Amino acid sequence: MTAHATAFHALHHAQLLILPNVADAGGARLVAQLGSQAVATSSAAVAWTHGYKDGNQLPLPLLVSTVQSIARVIDVPLSVDIEAGYSDDPEHVGRVIKAVIDAGAVGVNIEDGAGTPELLARKIEVARRVADSCGVKLFINARSDVYLKGLAPEPQRLEELLKRAALYQGAGADGLFAAGIHLEHEIRQLCQATNLPVNVLAWAGLPAPETLQALGVRRLTAGSSIAEFLYGAMHSLAEGFLRTGKLDTHELKAFTYGDLNGRMPG
Repeated sequence: MTAHATAFHALHHAQLLILPNVADAGGARLVAQLGSQAVATSSAAVAWTHGYKDGNQLPLPLLVSTVQSIARVIDVPLSVDIEAGYSDDPEHVGRVIKAVIDAGAVGVNIEDGAGTPELLARKIEVARRVADSCGVKLFINARSDVYLKGLAPEPQRLEELLKRAALYQGAGADGLFAAGIHLEHEIRQLCQATNLPVNVLAWAGLPAPETLQALGVRRLTAGSSIAEFLYGAMHSLAEGFLRTGKLDTHELKAFTYGDLNGRMPG
């Protein structure tokens, strides 16, 4: 695990790290066999796999069993998206951190979402303390939803994101996941203004990977998009098979995030 943790940190200070997020061990195995330098989960995809909505609802035992099953079948670093830590209590978040480290993770994503940036900073502090006590150099990727969820007026979003980046770095974060940012000039300004490795989310209108690398981005992730397509394709195949008894693969289409999340029980 120590070697994987060290390697995962190093991957954020070299070329652009591209991670196609997975939901389970089978997907992780396929991605690793394709040559991915690390494996990262999508919290939404993991939740949907177990029949839960995305949004801090997945029970910890199911998260842990997923992490254990993925760690068993890969030999590259594993990063786990833990949403907002599944709690507003930083000490509970600490227990989540210990559980995923024990299960095989060397990195986590943890987000602010609708919570205050100060709350996420406290969670990051606890996460760092717990990881250090476990002897693991955990890569803490602080996800800020300023852009993704419009947490500030559009003209102030970059300024707000940078304030949060500084706060999260001071709390012990190793990376900044600027989910939803996609305009080239804003990405450039962000990468120039923070020394945290910047992670962006695959998004319509996002610059090409080689441009992202030149701008200073160090990580590009797919988020829940792969799972959205897979579930949409399964829905189309199953619907056609139920109706005709035949498997028609000609008109497969992805679900949207909202459609798929809305199909899961609360």
